[in-house]
Amino acid sequence: MRSFIIWFITLFALTPAITSAEVNVYSYRQSFLVEPLFAKFTALTGIKVNTIFAAEGLIQKLQMEGRNSPADLLLTSNSTRLVEAKELGLTQSIQDSTLEAAVPSTFRDATGNWFGLTIRARLIYASKERIQENDITYEELTTSKWNRRICSRSGKHDYNIDLIASMIAHHGEEEARLWLKGVKENLARRPQGNDRSQVKAIYEGQCDISLGNSYYFGAMMADPEQQEWARSVKLLFPNQENRGTHVNISGMALTKYAPNREDAIKLMGFLVSEEAQKIYAEVNYEFPVRQGVALSPLLKPYEGFISDKIPLIDFIQYRRDASILVDQVGFDE
Repeated sequence: MRSFIIWFITLFALTPAITSAEVNVYSYRQSFLVEPLFAKFTALTGIKVNTIFAAEGLIQKLQMEGRNSPADLLLTSNSTRLVEAKELGLTQSIQDSTLEAAVPSTFRDATGNWFGLTIRARLIYASKERIQENDITYEELTTSKWNRRICSRSGKHDYNIDLIASMIAHHGEEEARLWLKGVKENLARRPQGNDRSQVKAIYEGQCDISLGNSYYFGAMMADPEQQEWARSVKLLFPNQENRGTHVNISGMALTKYAPNREDAIKLMGFLVSEEAQKIYAEVNYEFPVRQGVALSPLLKPYEGFISDKIPLIDFIQYRRDASILVDQVGFDE
């Protein structure tokens, strides 16, 4: 009997535990955008994807958890949080040929700490009825031609802060301050609402043009209550004759202490595959970071627009200065 017990214990110790492969994702991106991708990945690989979604606080959560964090992958809706996570030491560098081949160098960290997934343009929504022009620049928004014709959300919102930071990168801080002051003087109303609210204001005749992210056009067209707003405007991609339109990204980073590192890298590789990039483009009307992927039908007419080639990190470093400029000129007042 004693021999049997020893044999049984030995056999149990030598038998590997049966565990299911999984990847844990902390996502700033809304669930409806990423769940179709994760479901497809699981179907292809058998690797389960667990997701925690939050609009705020995930980077702070990673900090608090430290080495004990279950998170393998961080998904963000902008590049700023990717850079913040790296600077706080919450990510790790990876060299992966699949990722490097799929993501242009402009849209990934030079040391492999984060990678872009989708691209959105900060463009101009213009009234079809009242605006004949099809070409525009950010710089001309300060001219008298646009006096009391511009609508905008708060200057302190991330999307506008990034645009202002890019103006600093291109023109210097003082010229960017004068530009922002000029845009403020041309506002039709005090900054308020979100990007969709500005398009609604154009539809209602409160202003003629507004700043907005490109994917909101598709989102409004998909919403029966907002379709008329979207149909009242056309999309103008600024600076197509020179430096190109300001763009930003959604992206991903492998966490520093990822407990399922190899499977997480497999998920990262899937997310930049042609199949996944096509799903991303169709679900959220964004431009794929991978070249050659078919766009959603709504964005197909804008394929091949010229984007600003300045590396993201070159304007992100001016975000604090941009925020100060918003206060200096009283943009939101």
